[in-house]
Amino acid sequence: MSSANFERRQHADVVIVGGGSAGALLAARLSEDPARRVLLIEAGEEASDPDIWNPAAWPALQGRSYDWDYRTEPQAGTAGRVHHWARGRVVGGSSCLHAMGYMRGHPQDFEAWAEATGDQRWSWDGLLPAFLANEDHPLGGNGLYGKGGPMPVHLPTDEVSPVARAFIEAGASLGLPRLQDHNSGQMIGVTPNSLNIRDGRRVTVADAWLTPAVRSRRNLTILTGSLARRLKLEGNRAHGLEVVDRQGSIDVSADRILLCAGALESPALLMRSGIGPRDTLDAAGVVCLIDMPDIGRNLQDHLLGAGNLYAARKPVAASRLQHSESMAYMRAGSFAADGQPEIVVGCGIAPIVSECFEAPAAGTAYSLLFGITHPTSRGSLRISGPELGDRLVIDPAYLQTGRDRALFRQALEAAREIGHREELAGWRNHEILPGKLSDEAGIDDFIARAVITHHHPCGTCRMGKDADAPVDAGLRLKALDNLFVVDASIIPSLTAGPIHAAVLAIAESFARTMTSKS
Repeated sequence: MSSANFERRQHADVVIVGGGSAGALLAARLSEDPARRVLLIEAGEEASDPDIWNPAAWPALQGRSYDWDYRTEPQAGTAGRVHHWARGRVVGGSSCLHAMGYMRGHPQDFEAWAEATGDQRWSWDGLLPAFLANEDHPLGGNGLYGKGGPMPVHLPTDEVSPVARAFIEAGASLGLPRLQDHNSGQMIGVTPNSLNIRDGRRVTVADAWLTPAVRSRRNLTILTGSLARRLKLEGNRAHGLEVVDRQGSIDVSADRILLCAGALESPALLMRSGIGPRDTLDAAGVVCLIDMPDIGRNLQDHLLGAGNLYAARKPVAASRLQHSESMAYMRAGSFAADGQPEIVVGCGIAPIVSECFEAPAAGTAYSLLFGITHPTSRGSLRISGPELGDRLVIDPAYLQTGRDRALFRQALEAAREIGHREELAGWRNHEILPGKLSDEAGIDDFIARAVITHHHPCGTCRMGKDADAPVDAGLRLKALDNLFVVDASIIPSLTAGPIHAAVLAIAESFARTMTSKS
């Protein structure tokens, strides 16, 4: 059922707030039961820009009408810079904007989740059935990778840039294992990036799960161009939502509400509804109904240094994929060590730099990106007022711990060591950035100006067994009986790589639990 048939007052068995990666998957999965009425509320419209499906066009999508284009507070750790955070305001969410990398994470990443929650469903083994169900992997069907799932996982071969091939050879010459992909449980090593691409086109979560057959279900309504203003609370339940679209207000009631609006908008909706830190709500002019101090805290994001830049000896052909073609994960200080990654170096088939530096012309240079996998810096998010138009105050607290700064130095050192290897000599003319760095202060200053977001915000409604965690192991907001948070905000600690695969697994795992109980 489309939003054109939607009345101004509506009841659903399940209301899903946010039509991004988690929300779109859940709308498809939960509406499989024809007796369950499902309403999906999305602030944006249906995707229509043809550039969305062109993998190489993804950097140019940022700032367009379907990007929320959030801005952080000035960051002391990044030379006082304000960072643009691209987030999808469109059916399919940020899966319509991001770089299409598909990396589950390392098994120890999920052991940390299981320990935080006291529940093995969030371990690597516990989540494996969800990963398998989601994936259509070329090596699938062996119990390790999924086959026939909605989301294709492409392993690039012939289309890999010769620069990326040389990068892989350079990493291998230093002792990094050659991997088939980064999703087997072993992440340390080097390989072309697995991508959510089919037949040369991006596959969004909406493409994968909200197929024409799913959209035609009479028990599924997708309401676009609609914003959830606040929750309606009664006792220990959320019985409905105030929703606003172009025509005005919509009164929505629900038996169960799933927040899938992401690491920024899910906690913001809770705060506008009077659920959150009392001091934050008082300052924003919102009456505190339920004091939950940790909502909006624990904000995490990956950074990448952009970058370790090299002038090319010969023309570099444009990427046939999405520019960042290979990631080398490793322990700090050793290319040969095994285990959970600490740092990463990526090969960019383009002159990728932060706004602090001038990029050479396309085709004349390439970049090695560098970062850390598990930052210990923790930021926060808060609302500045009670209304939808009041800006979000986003402070990721980038590079605020000595450990993060020390590991970033080692990541830059690893990038330069790979970049100067003989295997890249046929492409390398000379290093442009960072150039000569004489001391630790100079290294830190370069890193502060070079880092950019890797687009992985999470953690602001973390799940955990401790009393302060807002969400329990079943993803229920602890203060309410019928409200659940199912998106990146519940992640207690970052996975080693891009978080999109993990978000899809979170949603699939929750869907399995919910359908088994119904």
